[in-house]
Amino acid sequence: MDIRNDVSQLQKLENCSIIEGNLQILLMFTTGAEDFRGLSFPRLLMITEYLLLFRVYGLESLRDLFPNLSVIRGTNLFFSYALVIFEMPHLRDVGLHSLGHVLRGSVRIERNQELCHLSTIDWGLLLPEAGDNTYIVGNKLAEECADVCPGILDVEKPCAQTVVNGQLDYRCWTSSYCQKVCPCGAGLACTAGGECCHPECLGGCGRPRDSRSCVACRHFHFNGHCLPSCPPRTYEYEGWRCVTAEYCASLRKVSHNPRDASKFVIHQRQCLSECPSGYTRNDSSIFCHKCEGLCPKECKVGTKTIDSTRAAQELGGCTLIEGNLIVNIRRGYNLASELQSSLGLIETITGFLKIKHSFALVSLSFFKNLKLIRGDSMVDGNYTLYVLDNQNLQQLWDWSHHVLSIPVGKMYFAFNPKLCLAEIYRMEEVTGTKGRQNKAEINPRTNGDRASCKTQTLRFISNVTESDRIFLKWERYRPPEYRDLLSFIVYYKESPFQNVSEYVGQDACGAQSWNVLDVDLPLNTEQEPGVTLLNLRPWTQYAIFVRAITLTTAEEGRNYGAQSEVVYIRTMPAAPTVPRDVISMSNSSSHIVVRWKPPTQRNGNITYYLVLWQQLAEDMELYINDYCHKGEGRRVGDGSWGHQLGGDATSPAPSLPAGLKLPTSSADTRFGDGDGPEVEQDAEERCCPCRPADGQLRMEGEAELFQKKFENFLHNSIIIPRPPWKVTSINKNPQRTPKRRRDVAAVTFPANASSVEPPAPPSQPRGEPKPDFQIFEDKVVRDRAVLSRLRHFTEYRIDIHACNHAAHTVGCSAATFVFARTMPELQADNIPGNVTWEPAGKNSVLLRWEEPRNPNGLILKYEIKYSRESEEVTTVVCVSRHRYSKYGGVHLALLQPGNYSAKVRATSLAGNGSWTGLIKFYILGPAEEESGSFYVLLTVTPVVLMVLISCLAVFVFFYNKKRSNDGYPSGTLYTSVNPEYFSASDMYIPDEWEVPREKITVIRELGQGSFGMVYEGLALGLEAEGEETKVALKTVNELATMRERIEFLNEASVMKAFKCHHVVRLLGVVSQGQPALVIMELMTRGDLKSYLRSLRPDAENNPGLPPPSLKDMMQMAGEIADGMAYLNANKFVHRDLAARNCMVSEDFTVKIGDFGMTRDIYETDYYRKGGKGLLPVRWMSPEALKDGIFNTQSDVWSFGVVLWEIATLAEQPYQGMSNEQVLRFVMDNGILERPENCPDKL
Repeated sequence: MDIRNDVSQLQKLENCSIIEGNLQILLMFTTGAEDFRGLSFPRLLMITEYLLLFRVYGLESLRDLFPNLSVIRGTNLFFSYALVIFEMPHLRDVGLHSLGHVLRGSVRIERNQELCHLSTIDWGLLLPEAGDNTYIVGNKLAEECADVCPGILDVEKPCAQTVVNGQLDYRCWTSSYCQKVCPCGAGLACTAGGECCHPECLGGCGRPRDSRSCVACRHFHFNGHCLPSCPPRTYEYEGWRCVTAEYCASLRKVSHNPRDASKFVIHQRQCLSECPSGYTRNDSSIFCHKCEGLCPKECKVGTKTIDSTRAAQELGGCTLIEGNLIVNIRRGYNLASELQSSLGLIETITGFLKIKHSFALVSLSFFKNLKLIRGDSMVDGNYTLYVLDNQNLQQLWDWSHHVLSIPVGKMYFAFNPKLCLAEIYRMEEVTGTKGRQNKAEINPRTNGDRASCKTQTLRFISNVTESDRIFLKWERYRPPEYRDLLSFIVYYKESPFQNVSEYVGQDACGAQSWNVLDVDLPLNTEQEPGVTLLNLRPWTQYAIFVRAITLTTAEEGRNYGAQSEVVYIRTMPAAPTVPRDVISMSNSSSHIVVRWKPPTQRNGNITYYLVLWQQLAEDMELYINDYCHKGEGRRVGDGSWGHQLGGDATSPAPSLPAGLKLPTSSADTRFGDGDGPEVEQDAEERCCPCRPADGQLRMEGEAELFQKKFENFLHNSIIIPRPPWKVTSINKNPQRTPKRRRDVAAVTFPANASSVEPPAPPSQPRGEPKPDFQIFEDKVVRDRAVLSRLRHFTEYRIDIHACNHAAHTVGCSAATFVFARTMPELQADNIPGNVTWEPAGKNSVLLRWEEPRNPNGLILKYEIKYSRESEEVTTVVCVSRHRYSKYGGVHLALLQPGNYSAKVRATSLAGNGSWTGLIKFYILGPAEEESGSFYVLLTVTPVVLMVLISCLAVFVFFYNKKRSNDGYPSGTLYTSVNPEYFSASDMYIPDEWEVPREKITVIRELGQGSFGMVYEGLALGLEAEGEETKVALKTVNELATMRERIEFLNEASVMKAFKCHHVVRLLGVVSQGQPALVIMELMTRGDLKSYLRSLRPDAENNPGLPPPSLKDMMQMAGEIADGMAYLNANKFVHRDLAARNCMVSEDFTVKIGDFGMTRDIYETDYYRKGGKGLLPVRWMSPEALKDGIFNTQSDVWSFGVVLWEIATLAEQPYQGMSNEQVLRFVMDNGILERPENCPDKL
């Protein structure tokens, strides 16, 4: 039962107690909650198939709608589900509190954003398989739901508790209804008081142990009893009840066509709508019988007119037509195959067959199995076969393979201009009707009168083939009257087998499998005609024939014509397309297995695949990243990537860059079974997330595929298609322009790269170019390759080329490639040798060790664990690779005196190596240091005194020499950079935008900001020679420094690149002389903020205009959005979009203002954060406030605030908050409140 679109359709359920079939309630978009109030169908107890709810707006619960629905049998499922609740936007709870059993199938509840009380339902109590296949996702989060079962606070009557996923909890449908938990056992029913029902009951019962008081039956219902099977002389019907043979015989199959409303049948003690496959019935019996061979199907049609493919489909599967057939098809697409699939099984027509006015038919071969036209009734009482006015009919049947009998009656052929008489005469002989027809009934003047009925066979004399074309020549046909020869038509198509007929697959309306090419006659009468067939597929066999087109006459039934036999020619091979679906997997530290699928277009016989592989250098960023900071490299003052100095915290395993791919596990099921080595790592030390198991990845992929299939099934099931429109495609083979792919690691492949030695490890110093590793190759004949003798934990690029039998001439395919990384070597990251130490000053030592000689990828960091004897605390120090390279080890400072032990391990791209053996060292105490310091003091003191005396002497000498030189002033000389000098890059250079100052006239002041004055003025000859243009003139402040003036001009120069109607235009610059002027487009109505405020009804400067309407607001928003889209397209981020920075022209057009030059007018709209520049915090996005990130997205945020300003007539955003409060509010994800009376559209 399908209920859709209108809530009134639910009245179909009135008085229903059992629905034999499914119930679909869906697609009600205009309903509200009040439409469902008061609607209830308490009689409904059972649905035999499934229940589906989809996009019903306003429905909040099924509690009142189906209060007594107890059983969903699931005899037919909706994509393996018996209960589907999908995209119900207002549903708050399921509420089917009487539902006790779902006999077959599972439950799918998905994408219901308000749906709660799902975690309180034990689906295992309802489903036959303990709810293993329930799919409940995308609904309201349980944390956001108040899922409280009734009786929680009332200790006397709480809901029953069950265990789900190891958690014991109360079970209920809503906060008012508990879920039924029958104490009698799983799958059994109980009374309302908890007493056990009869074992054959489902959904509950009125009295215990009574099979006559069940709500529903577990197996079958008959005469008020629930039974395990149907009694003798009764039959199972719809999987739940028993009926008599008489009742079954009275049933009729539901069909849109009354003629198809056949009686039900009995088969294997079941009452069915029709016999199953391989069985049939006859009129004298209600029972099904096994067929001998193909099952016949009788179709009583009376007189059936087939005027479309849809009408033909109604006879699909029929073998005997009891009645008459009239074929009248004037147009259609792909008719030959469509008609054959519907009418191809017909063997007998008891009446007549009439083919008339069927302009779309070329042949009658779609009646593939027609053997008898019995003629019980005839056209005009004379004709069993009547063929009239079929303008394109050329063939009746292929009489070399077809036999047809017409025992009584005549044939009639008239006005079939392309049907040759020889074809009709041949049918007379085959059907046994020769001699029955007279000349008027097969008129030679109206049949075949416009056809080139072939009397001569054309011969091909030459062909030349290439991979995509065939050049043909054939002999010149010379009819008795040469002037009658008009042209030739070449027919060709792909034909894998040499068994095609010229009529197979042809339709008169163009939807045919043959390609047709017209060929004009050569101008030279001695030249043989020919044609070049283009755009063919390589290494493909084509069937080809040619037909001469002549002027025809019907003199004595003879029409001259010529046609060739069908010939078969194969094009030459070409390079194949690329192999498909390449996957790779490493099963050891020195092997990679690669598999692929053959190319879609082989263009020949694939003989081998060329596999090339090359080692890739590690990413340069890996060498400069500091992995002691959890993978976040940070710069230090000298511009290099820094490292942590003297950190004592335990450092985690490195966070690898996003682009690094770990090797595929050997458990990948796509490669079959295989055990590969595993890398041992300290589980306690690892804190990076584990790679999901391959089984989990496979399940996720299957779940995603299943989700797509389910949604496709859902939409295909619920959508009722409208009658198809007839569409003619202009271009049946649209070509997509191929996208250019940037080669990730372009390599050149030498003709012979036979080296097999593993390449060297990638120990790449900073600043050096990546090494160019050697390329290796191999030829394989299967769709897989095993690459061996590879370096451990190294990434390789693997290219696969497909090569066919003609590769020596056409070459192999382009490469498809994959990147793969070998497994790590277990011992490769261990530090060789011993760790050494030496004192490095007071309370410090220097630990040294060698780097692993051949690590897995490269070393990211080292970890040192050290502890002082007699102390249990262990300190872990992380040493970056950059820090290690400075000293060959690490300094440990600020150590307390005593004996220490330490050990070191390396961490590579593959993980942690093993710890070294313990090394012991000591730090001297103060007493021990004093015993040796006295001797050191005796040695060092004289040396220090001598150095000091020497320095003093040199100083006195130069000082006296300077004083004696009277030619130079005494005192200290300080030098500094002249503040009025600038680098060349800072200077403004006049260009074509320069306007002579004498052409500018100042009229009046428009406003003033701290940057300078804004004037209205006139510019002479700016747009047209001799004409004056009103402009806006911006000047720099008189007290501005030279640097500020140059910055003023350079900032205006940004606008030189912009030319957009919705961006204020720069018209020119006056940089010569003072003051500097920037000439802008005059926006007479000022900035948008002031303009909006002037439109307020209480504004003093109101220009007499009403407040903007919604249309006006949308116009403003669209103009601002267009200007910003232009800036975005030109890679420009505004960073300060606000109403104050938008300008309004004389014709009320809103334009994006000049950038950075309006900032000073509204200085109170800006806030200085942490000593930085002024920031427009009320217009800034959270990421811009937090991290200083300005991009197109931050401009979009600002645009949203501008929309708010338009809607409020330029109120201050976040009114009532200080700038500091706004800063915190936005960074805490606060947003503006919706303005009053703001239209939804805005």
